[in-house]
Amino acid sequence: MSDFASHVTLADGRGLAKAVHQNRALSRAGMSERLFTWLFSGLVYPQIWEDPEVDMAAMKLAEGQRIVAIASGGCNVLAYLTRGPAAIDAVDLNPAHIALNRLKLAAVARLPQQADLMRFFGGDGHAANVAAYDRFLAPHLDRATRAYWDARTWRGRRRIAVFTRNFYRTGLLGLFIAAGHRVARLHGVDVSRIMEAPTLSAQRRFFEAEIAPLFERPLIRFALGRKASLFGLGIPPAQYDRLLSAGSDMAEVLKARLEKLSCGFPLDQNYFAWQAFARRYPRVGDAALPAYLEPAHFDTIRRHAGRVRLHQRDVTSLLRQKAAAAVDRFVLLDAQDWMTDRQLTELWTEITRTAAPGARVIFRTAAAPSLLPGRIPAHVLDAWTYEEDASHALSARDRSAIYGGFHLYVKNDR
Repeated sequence: MSDFASHVTLADGRGLAKAVHQNRALSRAGMSERLFTWLFSGLVYPQIWEDPEVDMAAMKLAEGQRIVAIASGGCNVLAYLTRGPAAIDAVDLNPAHIALNRLKLAAVARLPQQADLMRFFGGDGHAANVAAYDRFLAPHLDRATRAYWDARTWRGRRRIAVFTRNFYRTGLLGLFIAAGHRVARLHGVDVSRIMEAPTLSAQRRFFEAEIAPLFERPLIRFALGRKASLFGLGIPPAQYDRLLSAGSDMAEVLKARLEKLSCGFPLDQNYFAWQAFARRYPRVGDAALPAYLEPAHFDTIRRHAGRVRLHQRDVTSLLRQKAAAAVDRFVLLDAQDWMTDRQLTELWTEITRTAAPGARVIFRTAAAPSLLPGRIPAHVLDAWTYEEDASHALSARDRSAIYGGFHLYVKNDR
Protein backbone atom coordinates (compact mmCIF):
# COMPACT_ATOMS: atom_id res chain seq x y z
CA MET A 1 0.00 0.00 0.00
CA SER A 2 1.49 3.34 -1.07
CA ASP A 3 2.47 6.15 1.24
CA PHE A 4 0.24 9.22 1.32
CA ALA A 5 3.01 11.54 0.21
CA SER A 6 1.91 12.89 -3.16
CA HIS A 7 -0.81 14.83 -4.94
CA VAL A 8 -1.42 17.32 -2.11
CA THR A 9 -0.35 20.88 -1.51
CA LEU A 10 -1.62 23.02 1.35
CA ALA A 11 -1.63 26.39 -0.36
CA ASP A 12 -3.03 29.75 0.73
CA GLY A 13 -6.63 30.95 0.51
CA ARG A 14 -6.50 32.80 -2.82
CA GLY A 15 -8.64 30.16 -4.52
CA LEU A 16 -11.29 30.50 -1.83
CA ALA A 17 -11.25 34.29 -2.14
CA LYS A 18 -11.75 33.99 -5.89
CA ALA A 19 -14.75 31.75 -5.31
CA VAL A 20 -16.42 33.93 -2.65
CA HIS A 21 -15.53 37.56 -3.36
CA GLN A 22 -18.06 39.10 -5.72
CA ASN A 23 -18.17 42.69 -4.39
CA ARG A 24 -15.77 45.55 -3.70
CA ALA A 25 -13.72 45.10 -0.54
CA LEU A 26 -14.97 48.27 1.18
CA SER A 27 -18.64 47.71 0.37
CA ARG A 28 -20.90 46.21 3.03
CA ALA A 29 -21.36 43.06 0.95
CA GLY A 30 -17.64 42.89 0.23
CA MET A 31 -16.70 43.11 3.89
CA SER A 32 -19.19 40.33 4.69
CA GLU A 33 -17.61 38.15 2.00
CA ARG A 34 -14.12 38.78 3.35
CA LEU A 35 -15.18 37.97 6.91
CA PHE A 36 -16.57 34.67 5.63
CA THR A 37 -13.34 33.93 3.74
CA TRP A 38 -11.29 34.55 6.88
CA LEU A 39 -13.51 32.24 8.95
CA PHE A 40 -13.56 29.59 6.21
CA SER A 41 -9.77 29.45 5.94
CA GLY A 42 -9.60 27.09 8.94
CA LEU A 43 -11.37 23.80 9.58
CA VAL A 44 -15.08 24.17 8.86
CA TYR A 45 -16.54 20.68 8.54
CA PRO A 46 -15.26 17.93 10.88
CA GLN A 47 -17.77 15.78 8.98
CA ILE A 48 -19.67 16.45 5.78
CA TRP A 49 -23.30 17.52 6.03
CA GLU A 50 -24.53 15.71 2.92
CA ASP A 51 -25.84 12.15 2.96
CA PRO A 52 -23.48 9.81 1.04
CA GLU A 53 -26.13 7.08 0.89
CA VAL A 54 -28.30 9.40 -1.19
CA ASP A 55 -25.28 10.34 -3.31
CA MET A 56 -24.49 6.72 -4.12
CA ALA A 57 -28.09 5.89 -4.95
CA ALA A 58 -28.36 8.90 -7.26
CA MET A 59 -25.07 8.13 -9.00
CA LYS A 60 -25.85 4.42 -9.31
CA LEU A 61 -22.29 4.10 -8.16
CA ALA A 62 -20.58 0.89 -9.26
CA GLU A 63 -17.15 -0.65 -9.69
CA GLY A 64 -14.77 0.87 -12.17
CA GLN A 65 -16.33 4.33 -12.37
CA ARG A 66 -14.27 7.52 -12.32
CA ILE A 67 -15.45 10.24 -9.95
CA VAL A 68 -14.69 13.92 -9.45
CA ALA A 69 -16.01 15.13 -6.09
CA ILE A 70 -15.70 18.03 -3.72
CA ALA A 71 -14.10 16.60 -0.61
CA SER A 72 -15.34 18.75 2.29
CA GLY A 73 -14.88 16.69 5.48
CA GLY A 74 -14.18 13.51 3.49
CA CYS A 75 -16.91 11.18 4.77
CA ASN A 76 -18.44 11.15 1.28
CA VAL A 77 -15.23 10.22 -0.51
CA LEU A 78 -14.56 7.35 1.88
CA ALA A 79 -18.15 6.14 1.56
CA TYR A 80 -17.83 6.02 -2.23
CA LEU A 81 -14.89 3.62 -1.85
CA THR A 82 -17.33 0.97 -0.63
CA ARG A 83 -18.54 0.66 -4.24
CA GLY A 84 -15.08 0.07 -5.72
CA PRO A 85 -14.70 3.04 -8.10
CA ALA A 86 -11.64 3.06 -10.32
CA ALA A 87 -10.54 6.52 -9.17
CA ILE A 88 -11.74 9.49 -7.17
CA ASP A 89 -10.33 12.96 -7.72
CA ALA A 90 -11.34 14.88 -4.58
CA VAL A 91 -10.96 18.66 -4.62
CA ASP A 92 -11.36 21.35 -2.01
CA LEU A 93 -10.25 24.97 -1.72
CA ASN A 94 -9.80 24.73 2.04
CA PRO A 95 -6.33 23.54 3.14
CA ALA A 96 -7.68 22.27 6.46
CA HIS A 97 -10.14 20.02 4.64
CA ILE A 98 -7.35 18.65 2.46
CA ALA A 99 -5.30 17.89 5.59
CA LEU A 100 -8.29 16.19 7.22
CA ASN A 101 -8.99 14.06 4.13
CA ARG A 102 -5.34 13.07 3.94
CA LEU A 103 -5.41 12.09 7.63
CA LYS A 104 -8.56 10.00 7.17
CA LEU A 105 -7.10 8.18 4.20
CA ALA A 106 -3.92 7.43 6.10
CA ALA A 107 -5.94 6.21 9.08
CA VAL A 108 -8.02 3.85 6.95
CA ALA A 109 -4.88 2.47 5.34
CA ARG A 110 -2.48 2.39 8.28
CA LEU A 111 -4.23 1.95 11.62
CA PRO A 112 -3.97 -1.69 12.73
CA GLN A 113 -7.66 -2.43 13.26
CA GLN A 114 -11.13 -1.06 12.60
CA ALA A 115 -11.52 -0.42 16.33
CA ASP A 116 -8.56 1.98 16.12
CA LEU A 117 -10.24 3.87 13.29
CA MET A 118 -13.48 4.04 15.28
CA ARG A 119 -11.64 5.30 18.35
CA PHE A 120 -9.90 7.97 16.26
CA PHE A 121 -12.84 9.29 14.21
CA GLY A 122 -15.95 7.83 15.81
CA GLY A 123 -15.33 8.28 19.52
CA ASP A 124 -15.36 11.18 21.95
CA GLY A 125 -11.58 11.49 21.96
CA HIS A 126 -8.84 9.40 23.54
CA ALA A 127 -5.24 10.01 24.60
CA ALA A 128 -4.16 6.98 22.56
CA ASN A 129 -5.08 8.76 19.32
CA VAL A 130 -2.01 11.00 19.43
CA ALA A 131 0.27 8.02 20.02
CA ALA A 132 -1.43 6.20 17.13
CA TYR A 133 -0.88 9.23 14.91
CA ASP A 134 2.82 9.42 15.77
CA ARG A 135 3.41 5.71 15.28
CA PHE A 136 1.16 4.71 12.41
CA LEU A 137 0.12 7.81 10.47
CA ALA A 138 2.68 10.62 10.60
CA PRO A 139 5.50 8.65 8.89
CA HIS A 140 3.25 8.10 5.85
CA LEU A 141 1.90 11.63 5.44
CA ASP A 142 3.29 14.17 3.00
CA ARG A 143 5.32 16.99 4.50
CA ALA A 144 2.60 19.67 4.24
CA THR A 145 -0.11 17.54 5.85
CA ARG A 146 2.18 16.41 8.64
CA ALA A 147 3.19 20.02 9.27
CA TYR A 148 -0.50 20.94 9.52
CA TRP A 149 -1.29 18.35 12.21
CA ASP A 150 2.01 18.88 14.07
CA ALA A 151 1.60 22.67 14.19
CA ARG A 152 0.96 24.32 17.54
CA THR A 153 -2.30 26.10 18.24
CA TRP A 154 -2.48 29.41 20.08
CA ARG A 155 -2.75 27.36 23.27
CA GLY A 156 0.57 25.66 22.55
CA ARG A 157 -0.94 22.24 21.82
CA ARG A 158 -0.21 20.22 18.71
CA ARG A 159 -3.18 20.40 16.38
CA ILE A 160 -3.45 16.60 16.30
CA ALA A 161 -4.27 16.72 20.02
CA VAL A 162 -7.81 17.70 19.05
CA PHE A 163 -8.43 13.96 18.72
CA THR A 164 -7.86 13.51 22.45
CA ARG A 165 -11.15 15.40 22.79
CA ASN A 166 -14.39 15.27 20.85
CA PHE A 167 -13.21 16.27 17.38
CA TYR A 168 -16.76 17.00 16.23
CA ARG A 169 -17.09 19.85 18.72
CA THR A 170 -14.37 21.71 16.84
CA GLY A 171 -14.25 23.43 13.49
CA LEU A 172 -16.59 26.20 12.47
CA LEU A 173 -19.53 23.81 12.21
CA GLY A 174 -18.86 22.29 15.63
CA LEU A 175 -18.72 25.74 17.21
CA PHE A 176 -21.94 26.73 15.45
CA ILE A 177 -23.78 23.67 16.79
CA ALA A 178 -22.41 24.36 20.28
CA ALA A 179 -23.66 27.95 20.06
CA GLY A 180 -27.09 26.67 19.04
CA HIS A 181 -27.21 24.44 22.12
CA ARG A 182 -26.20 27.34 24.36
CA VAL A 183 -28.82 29.67 22.91
CA ALA A 184 -31.49 27.01 23.38
CA ARG A 185 -30.45 26.49 27.02
CA LEU A 186 -30.64 30.24 27.62
CA HIS A 187 -34.27 29.92 26.60
CA GLY A 188 -34.82 26.94 28.90
CA VAL A 189 -34.55 24.15 26.30
CA ASP A 190 -32.12 21.23 26.33
CA VAL A 191 -32.34 20.07 22.72
CA SER A 192 -30.24 16.98 23.45
CA ARG A 193 -33.25 15.48 25.23
CA ILE A 194 -34.75 14.62 21.86
CA MET A 195 -32.33 11.69 21.88
CA GLU A 196 -34.53 10.11 24.57
CA ALA A 197 -37.46 9.90 22.13
CA PRO A 198 -38.17 6.20 21.39
CA THR A 199 -40.29 6.71 18.25
CA LEU A 200 -40.77 9.09 15.35
CA SER A 201 -43.99 10.38 16.89
CA ALA A 202 -42.14 11.12 20.13
CA GLN A 203 -39.46 12.93 18.17
CA ARG A 204 -42.16 15.10 16.57
CA ARG A 205 -43.81 15.86 19.90
CA PHE A 206 -40.48 17.03 21.30
CA PHE A 207 -39.80 19.19 18.26
CA GLU A 208 -43.20 20.86 18.33
CA ALA A 209 -43.17 21.42 22.09
CA GLU A 210 -39.55 22.42 22.67
CA ILE A 211 -37.63 23.28 19.49
CA ALA A 212 -40.15 24.95 17.18
CA PRO A 213 -41.11 27.68 19.70
CA LEU A 214 -37.47 28.81 19.86
CA PHE A 215 -37.83 30.24 16.36
CA GLU A 216 -40.51 32.64 17.63
CA ARG A 217 -38.13 34.24 20.14
CA PRO A 218 -37.29 37.81 19.08
CA LEU A 219 -33.57 37.54 19.86
CA ILE A 220 -33.19 34.37 17.78
CA ARG A 221 -35.17 35.83 14.88
CA PHE A 222 -33.04 38.99 15.00
CA ALA A 223 -29.77 37.04 15.03
CA LEU A 224 -30.81 34.79 12.14
CA GLY A 225 -31.61 37.89 10.11
CA ARG A 226 -27.87 38.66 9.94
CA LYS A 227 -25.91 36.93 7.20
CA ALA A 228 -22.96 36.33 9.51
CA SER A 229 -25.18 34.18 11.73
CA LEU A 230 -24.88 31.27 9.29
CA PHE A 231 -21.17 31.53 8.55
CA GLY A 232 -20.73 28.70 11.05
CA LEU A 233 -22.67 26.43 8.69
CA GLY A 234 -20.23 27.32 5.91
CA ILE A 235 -22.88 29.44 4.21
CA PRO A 236 -21.38 32.48 2.44
CA PRO A 237 -23.41 35.66 1.80
CA ALA A 238 -24.43 34.65 -1.73
CA GLN A 239 -25.79 31.33 -0.50
CA TYR A 240 -27.60 33.03 2.39
CA ASP A 241 -29.57 35.04 -0.16
CA ARG A 242 -30.52 31.90 -2.07
CA LEU A 243 -31.47 30.14 1.15
CA LEU A 244 -33.69 33.08 2.07
CA SER A 245 -35.56 32.67 -1.21
CA ALA A 246 -36.89 29.39 0.19
CA GLY A 247 -39.04 31.14 2.81
CA SER A 248 -40.35 34.40 4.21
CA ASP A 249 -37.49 34.81 6.67
CA MET A 250 -34.46 32.85 7.84
CA ALA A 251 -36.04 31.71 11.10
CA GLU A 252 -38.84 29.97 9.18
CA VAL A 253 -36.39 28.43 6.71
CA LEU A 254 -34.18 26.98 9.44
CA LYS A 255 -37.15 25.79 11.48
CA ALA A 256 -38.37 23.79 8.48
CA ARG A 257 -34.93 22.27 7.93
CA LEU A 258 -34.55 21.41 11.61
CA GLU A 259 -38.00 19.85 11.60
CA LYS A 260 -36.87 17.38 8.95
CA LEU A 261 -33.67 16.62 10.86
CA SER A 262 -35.64 16.13 14.09
CA CYS A 263 -38.67 14.26 12.78
CA GLY A 264 -37.94 12.97 9.30
CA PHE A 265 -36.05 9.80 10.22
CA PRO A 266 -35.78 7.48 13.23
CA LEU A 267 -32.83 8.47 15.38
CA ASP A 268 -31.25 5.04 15.06
CA GLN A 269 -31.00 5.62 11.29
CA ASN A 270 -29.67 9.17 11.28
CA TYR A 271 -26.15 9.92 12.49
CA PHE A 272 -26.58 13.54 11.39
CA ALA A 273 -29.21 13.95 14.12
CA TRP A 274 -26.80 12.36 16.60
CA GLN A 275 -24.16 14.94 15.77
CA ALA A 276 -26.65 17.82 15.90
CA PHE A 277 -28.34 16.85 19.17
CA ALA A 278 -26.12 14.38 21.06
CA ARG A 279 -22.90 16.01 19.77
CA ARG A 280 -21.35 12.62 19.00
CA TYR A 281 -21.74 9.51 16.88
CA PRO A 282 -23.60 6.47 18.24
CA ARG A 283 -21.63 3.50 19.50
CA VAL A 284 -21.11 0.57 17.16
CA GLY A 285 -24.33 -1.43 17.09
CA ASP A 286 -26.51 1.31 18.64
CA ALA A 287 -27.44 3.13 15.44
CA ALA A 288 -26.26 3.83 11.90
CA LEU A 289 -22.76 5.23 11.46
CA PRO A 290 -21.06 6.93 8.51
CA ALA A 291 -20.19 4.22 5.99
CA TYR A 292 -16.43 4.53 6.54
CA LEU A 293 -16.88 3.78 10.25
CA GLU A 294 -19.12 0.75 9.81
CA PRO A 295 -17.04 -2.36 10.62
CA ALA A 296 -18.47 -4.24 7.63
CA HIS A 297 -16.88 -1.76 5.20
CA PHE A 298 -13.43 -1.50 6.77
CA ASP A 299 -11.58 -4.04 4.60
CA THR A 300 -13.14 -2.76 1.38
CA ILE A 301 -12.31 0.88 2.06
CA ARG A 302 -8.79 -0.01 3.16
CA ARG A 303 -8.25 -1.96 -0.05
CA HIS A 304 -9.41 0.95 -2.20
CA ALA A 305 -7.94 3.91 -0.27
CA GLY A 306 -5.10 4.35 -2.75
CA ARG A 307 -7.60 5.19 -5.49
CA VAL A 308 -8.22 8.67 -4.06
CA ARG A 309 -6.21 11.67 -5.25
CA LEU A 310 -6.59 14.97 -3.39
CA HIS A 311 -6.25 18.38 -4.97
CA GLN A 312 -6.45 21.81 -3.36
CA ARG A 313 -8.14 23.59 -6.23
CA ASP A 314 -11.56 24.18 -7.74
CA VAL A 315 -13.43 21.64 -9.84
CA THR A 316 -13.26 23.65 -13.08
CA SER A 317 -9.47 23.99 -13.09
CA LEU A 318 -9.09 20.25 -12.41
CA LEU A 319 -11.44 19.33 -15.25
CA ARG A 320 -9.52 21.54 -17.69
CA GLN A 321 -6.61 19.14 -17.31
CA LYS A 322 -8.67 16.03 -18.05
CA ALA A 323 -9.27 14.40 -21.38
CA ALA A 324 -12.68 14.37 -23.03
CA ALA A 325 -15.15 11.76 -21.73
CA ALA A 326 -12.83 10.96 -18.80
CA VAL A 327 -15.29 11.22 -15.89
CA ASP A 328 -18.33 9.10 -15.06
CA ARG A 329 -19.67 10.84 -11.96
CA PHE A 330 -19.49 14.43 -10.65
CA VAL A 331 -20.29 15.43 -7.04
CA LEU A 332 -20.58 19.19 -6.59
CA LEU A 333 -22.12 19.36 -3.10
CA ASP A 334 -23.57 22.89 -2.75
CA ALA A 335 -20.65 24.76 -4.34
CA GLN A 336 -22.73 26.17 -7.21
CA ASP A 337 -24.73 28.29 -4.78
CA TRP A 338 -21.55 30.36 -4.43
CA MET A 339 -21.02 30.88 -8.15
CA THR A 340 -21.68 33.64 -10.63
CA ASP A 341 -23.26 32.89 -14.01
CA ARG A 342 -19.82 33.07 -15.62
CA GLN A 343 -18.37 30.57 -13.16
CA LEU A 344 -21.33 28.23 -13.65
CA THR A 345 -20.92 28.38 -17.43
CA GLU A 346 -17.19 27.65 -17.23
CA LEU A 347 -17.84 24.74 -14.87
CA TRP A 348 -20.59 23.12 -16.94
CA THR A 349 -18.68 23.61 -20.17
CA GLU A 350 -15.87 21.52 -18.66
CA ILE A 351 -18.26 19.01 -17.12
CA THR A 352 -19.92 18.49 -20.50
CA ARG A 353 -16.58 18.09 -22.28
CA THR A 354 -15.17 15.60 -19.76
CA ALA A 355 -18.38 13.63 -19.16
CA ALA A 356 -18.43 10.05 -20.37
CA PRO A 357 -21.59 8.70 -22.02
CA GLY A 358 -24.31 8.34 -19.38
CA ALA A 359 -22.38 10.45 -16.87
CA ARG A 360 -24.26 11.71 -13.82
CA VAL A 361 -23.91 15.00 -11.94
CA ILE A 362 -25.33 15.49 -8.46
CA PHE A 363 -25.49 18.62 -6.34
CA ARG A 364 -27.49 20.31 -3.62
CA THR A 365 -28.96 23.79 -3.37
CA ALA A 366 -30.06 26.01 -0.51
CA ALA A 367 -33.41 26.64 -2.20
CA ALA A 368 -35.51 23.87 -3.73
CA PRO A 369 -35.25 24.54 -7.50
CA SER A 370 -32.25 23.73 -9.64
CA LEU A 371 -30.23 26.88 -10.20
CA LEU A 372 -29.04 26.03 -13.73
CA PRO A 373 -31.92 27.00 -16.08
CA GLY A 374 -31.41 30.51 -17.40
CA ARG A 375 -27.92 30.79 -15.93
CA ILE A 376 -25.85 28.66 -18.32
CA PRO A 377 -26.15 28.62 -22.12
CA ALA A 378 -28.91 26.44 -23.53
CA HIS A 379 -26.53 24.54 -25.79
CA VAL A 380 -24.61 23.40 -22.71
CA LEU A 381 -27.65 22.51 -20.62
CA ASP A 382 -29.28 20.72 -23.56
CA ALA A 383 -26.56 18.06 -23.34
CA TRP A 384 -28.15 16.96 -20.06
CA THR A 385 -31.47 15.62 -18.80
CA TYR A 386 -32.70 16.83 -15.45
CA GLU A 387 -34.19 13.90 -13.54
CA GLU A 388 -36.79 15.96 -11.71
CA ASP A 389 -38.88 13.20 -10.12
CA ALA A 390 -35.80 11.30 -8.97
CA SER A 391 -34.31 14.53 -7.60
CA HIS A 392 -37.37 15.22 -5.46
CA ALA A 393 -37.43 11.63 -4.18
CA LEU A 394 -33.72 11.69 -3.35
CA SER A 395 -34.02 15.05 -1.61
CA ALA A 396 -36.68 13.58 0.66
CA ARG A 397 -34.28 10.75 1.60
CA ASP A 398 -31.37 13.05 2.54
CA ARG A 399 -30.92 12.54 6.27
CA SER A 400 -28.79 15.65 6.72
CA ALA A 401 -31.97 17.65 6.05
CA ILE A 402 -30.40 21.09 5.71
CA TYR A 403 -30.68 21.61 1.94
CA GLY A 404 -33.70 22.76 0.00
CA GLY A 405 -33.01 20.61 -3.03
CA PHE A 406 -31.05 17.62 -4.32
CA HIS A 407 -30.48 17.53 -8.06
CA LEU A 408 -29.50 14.83 -10.55
CA TYR A 409 -28.50 15.49 -14.18
CA VAL A 410 -27.74 12.67 -16.64
CA LYS A 411 -25.69 13.11 -19.82
CA ASN A 412 -27.66 12.57 -22.99
CA ASP A 413 -26.25 9.78 -25.20
CA ARG A 414 -26.11 11.41 -28.59
